[in-house]
This record gives sequence, structure tokens and C-alpha cells, in this order.
Amino acid sequence: MTAAMVHVFRRSRHVPVYRSNIYSRSAILDPYPHYRAMRALGPVVWLARHRLYALPRYAECKATLRDDDTYLSGDGVAANALTNRLARGTTLNSDGAEHERRRRLVAHRLMPRALRGLGDAVDEQAHRIVDTAVRRGTVDAVTDVATALPLAVVPDLVGWPHDQRDHLLGWGAATFDMLGTANRQALTAVPATLQMLRFARRVVRERTVLPDSMAHELLSAADDGVIDLDEVPALLIDYIAPSLDTTISAISSAIHLFAAHPEQWELLRADPALLPNAINEVVRFESPLRAFTRKVGRNCTVAGAGIPAGARVLAVYASANRDEHEWKDPWLFDIRRDAGRHVGFGNGAHACAGQGLARLETAAVLRALLDRVERIETVGEPIWAVNNIIRRLEHAPVRLIAG
Repeated sequence: MTAAMVHVFRRSRHVPVYRSNIYSRSAILDPYPHYRAMRALGPVVWLARHRLYALPRYAECKATLRDDDTYLSGDGVAANALTNRLARGTTLNSDGAEHERRRRLVAHRLMPRALRGLGDAVDEQAHRIVDTAVRRGTVDAVTDVATALPLAVVPDLVGWPHDQRDHLLGWGAATFDMLGTANRQALTAVPATLQMLRFARRVVRERTVLPDSMAHELLSAADDGVIDLDEVPALLIDYIAPSLDTTISAISSAIHLFAAHPEQWELLRADPALLPNAINEVVRFESPLRAFTRKVGRNCTVAGAGIPAGARVLAVYASANRDEHEWKDPWLFDIRRDAGRHVGFGNGAHACAGQGLARLETAAVLRALLDRVERIETVGEPIWAVNNIIRRLEHAPVRLIAG
């Protein structure tokens, strides 16, 4: 290891140290005490176990996400070097004009204006799913509601062929697991991630994508010489995994939170105009994306702490959204809060491209529930998924009481 590398992996003076493993199973399942402890230490914290500079507070986290000249994504956003090498060529792992070119090819289909045409179909599908759930009474908010709608919408939008759709959730979760530190979660996710990549390459090679879809448009762009054909598989994975996982997280967290806070459900029923506020508060309170790294492109100072070029900072979205310095009573779930400035989907040029779809589908499910359901009750302990990046419920049993 060279002297320069040693400098990068060594803590700068006067930066407080946090020694716990924030990627351990227990920390993934119950992260908030860790976030609170890091915020108490300061705006910049050295994670000794991971050799990262963590940014647990809102102001520094958001500022970093909006400074693409200093904090780079092109060398990867994972907390481990292997994934950062494997993910080269993706939208997530690119900067500047290259990132803009890749994102422009497909992200326009996920913008609010483009999604308006899906609104009626998504609403109808959401009502069918909720009607079935209400007839059953006791359901799993994750498997019976939150998962059903995205799986009915996202693969068709992206153009994923009908075969292998049963693997999408597992494959998508694996792509996020690999973006954490090099722990057991990340390493065991490698085979599933490679399976998804191999299948995406086969889809592109055999051109079995759905017509008039995002994938079809990418293949047309390759035919026209706008992009290389080799770029298409990674771009498909870039957009299908986040569009599924962030949406499932938002919908399942919303149902769980309204079951746990019945007074908030009453507020929303009394004033449905609070729906956009409610979705923002759900995403603030249980951020779908936990944290991503950025590589420091030049020597810089954050809140008085010097950070050397080549080091990595960890922008901890989920901690920033509970920062006492930014939010009043951040541990309270309150849909009257103006939470629109949250960073639950990231921020800046690399903000989650699937967030518009997540909002659309979450709103559709909540509207359908408002039409049919007077009360949502918990009937068992929720189980959180173990994933390095995605904060998502695995199971959330609830009872839907029809109005």
C-alpha cells in the first residue's frame, strides 16, 4: 500500500470515531440508535470498521449529494471495492456528461409528466389489489399489497420479458446488498446479481423485450449508434431494481406506519389533501435508501473537518432524515409535517430515478385504502428485511377494517 493510500484510509485529525459496525445484522434491523449516536458525535464521523467518513446529519449529507464536482460517483457508490469495479458502465457509477447521457436515455420515462399516462391504469390495479385484501381482512401488507402493484407495473414499463419475473425481487435485493460493505450480505449476493446480469444480456442478445418499452427504446438507440449495445443490459438493471424496491419499501412502510399510528390514518381520512405530505413523511421516517458512498475528488473540508482526495464519504440518507438539527421531533411520525425536503430518495443529479413511480404507486394504494378502509390494525410483529442498502419490510401482518 502506498503512502497516499495509507493517508486516504487513515482518519483525519479531530474527526470523531464511531467504532460499531453499522452493516451488522443487528444494525441493519435496528439502525436508528447507531444513527443517533453518530449524529451526536458531529457532522463528520470516521467509521473505523469501514474506513469511511460518514455524514450523518442533514445539511452535510444533502450538500455532498449536490456537489458532483467534489464528490464523485464514477468510481462507484458502494462501500466495497469489488462492487465498484463490477458496476462500471452503469448510470449510478458515472459522472458529468456521461451520467447525463445515460440517464437521459431512459429516465424520461420515469418523470412525472411521462407517468401521468399510467395513472388511471395504476389506480385501477391498486383498487383491485386493495379490494381483494379487504375481502380477506387479515393480510400481509408486503406480499399481498405492496409487492403486488409494482410487480404488475414495473416489469412491463421497463420491457422485461415475462419469463424469469419470479426472480426479480431476489435479484433486485441482491444488487442493493452488493452496494454495502464487503460483509456476508454483499458476498452472498454476488451469484444472484450475476444471474440477473447474464439474463439481461440474453434478453438484449435475443431481443425478447416488450415492444414500446424502455428496453425497446434502448435497443433502438443502440441500433442508431447512440449507445453501445453492451451498455443496454446494465441500464435495464439500473432501472428495474430501484423501481421495484423503493416502491415496495414506500408502500409497505406506509401501511405499517398507519397501522401503528391510527390517529394519523384518521387525519388522512379526514383530509385526503394531506396525501402528498403523508407520502413524504413516510419516506422521511423510513427512508427506502439507507446510504451510498462518494469518492472525494479533491482535498476538501466538511464542517471544518479536512477530508483528503481519494477518501470515501458515506452519505447516510436515513440518518439525515431523522436529524434533530433539521427536523422538529424527528422521531414522531406526523403527516402534517412539511417533509418535502427529505433525502429519502437521495438528492441532486443522482437522486433515485424511480422515485416518481414510487410516489405514483404509493398514492394509488393509499387512495384505494382511503376509499375502502376505516382502520388498519397490526396483528403481529413486523419483520424487516436484512439488506445493506434497502430499508424494507419483509412481512407486516395487518387487519383491514372496511368502512
